[in-house]
Order: sequence, then C-alpha cells, then structure tokens
Amino acid sequence: MKPHVKKGDTVVVLWGKDKDRRGKVLRVLAGDKRVIVEGANEVMCHTKPTQLAPQGGIVKKAAPMPLSKVMVVCPKCNKPTRSGRKRAQDGARVRVCKECGRDIDK
Repeated sequence: MKPHVKKGDTVVVLWGKDKDRRGKVLRVLAGDKRVIVEGANEVMCHTKPTQLAPQGGIVKKAAPMPLSKVMVVCPKCNKPTRSGRKRAQDGARVRVCKECGRDIDK
C-alpha cells in the first residue's frame, strides 16, 4: 500500500498528546507504516558524550507515529482532508483534495 503522505507535506495529528497539532513530515517509514512529524510525538533520549556533542545529556527528538493517525492538510483550502488519486493530463498520477477537488501535488 502506498502512503497517503510524502516528505515535506503539512499534516495534522489526529491522536495522542499532540492531537490537533500541525507539522511538517520529516520522514515516511513506508515499510513500518509510520511517519515522523516535526514537533509532534517528541521523546527524551539520553545520549552519551561524543566528539560532536561533548556534553551529552538528555535530548528531545521526534519519534515515529502511526501513518493512519495523521491527515494531510490541503495547501489550497488549508483544511485537513482525505486524499484521492487521479490521472493528470500528462498521464502522471497526482493526489487530489477530497474537500476542494484541487491537486495536492504540484
């Protein structure tokens, strides 16, 4: 199954402590059906001192969340929406907003 979000999309979180928060997709883990969203589902990681970070300590980092718990925000109508697919005039498949009917992909 192909994910309904791509890297760089703006999404709204539907679940958990960050419900209704909007963020940018940093990474899509299609095999695990998970997504990493900027500023959502942050966890504290204990890191050892290294040459790059000689201090070490506790660092906040975004953790993966289920792909089904995020919804794409349409760039045209600025609303969370389900996305459909259709063929463009050049034959490529593009994602379409179910609310306003316009293309999500450029």
